[in-house]
Amino acid sequence: MRDEEIPIGSMWQHFKGDTMKVIALAKHSETLEDMVVYIHKGNCWVRPVSIFLSDEDVSMRKDNQTGQKYRFIKLKEEEKC
Repeated sequence: MRDEEIPIGSMWQHFKGDTMKVIALAKHSETLEDMVVYIHKGNCWVRPVSIFLSDEDVSMRKDNQTGQKYRFIKLKEEEKC
């Protein structure tokens, strides 16, 4: 897993091209696993931080529309939608 902060309000791009806005960080009630809560296309989603910041290289996947190396990358302020 990458060692990167996930600020509330930050925008992230998925390797398939969509962007998401982080609205909260949470803990899973049963496992206490750290979770990311984000908005994608008007819906609220939750994903484990370990997957959100996975260091798996997805650059060669056929469905990778952005060419990015990781599943999610944080967008800079000027890139926010």
